[in-house]
Amino acid sequence: MDEKKQPLDYEVDTPMFEMDDNENDLGKVEISPEVIEVIAGIAATEIEGVAAMHGGFATGVAERLGRKNHGKGVKVDLTDSGILIDVQLHMEYGVSVPRVAQQVQENIEQTLRTMTALEVQGINIHVVGVVFEPKPDHDYTDNQ
Repeated sequence: MDEKKQPLDYEVDTPMFEMDDNENDLGKVEISPEVIEVIAGIAATEIEGVAAMHGGFATGVAERLGRKNHGKGVKVDLTDSGILIDVQLHMEYGVSVPRVAQQVQENIEQTLRTMTALEVQGINIHVVGVVFEPKPDHDYTDNQ
């Protein structure tokens, strides 16, 4: 029973994205879809006009318990033609939805290219809500 231990003694069930442009022979680099979700989620919230990312019920409960989920509202799929990302978000009232959506797409693409060297096939933006700023309380006293 003198087996050599491998670096990882378990199988990873999650599909990984393999980076192609390794310039050395030290081994391969794989990136989990959850990492892509977190990067895309943070990149989306960096854009002015994005009020919040859309998460499900479980995400809301987890956040109330103190666990921050940076990948909420982002779904990553590995297709035959590349990586496809779906982003569900809430925008602030009064912004140009097409302009903000395009900025979100561009920022996610640029951030992923910089951080992972992965090319994205498509980034679909789903605006699922509008957030209205609460109006400040008005003083209706007569100042005449």
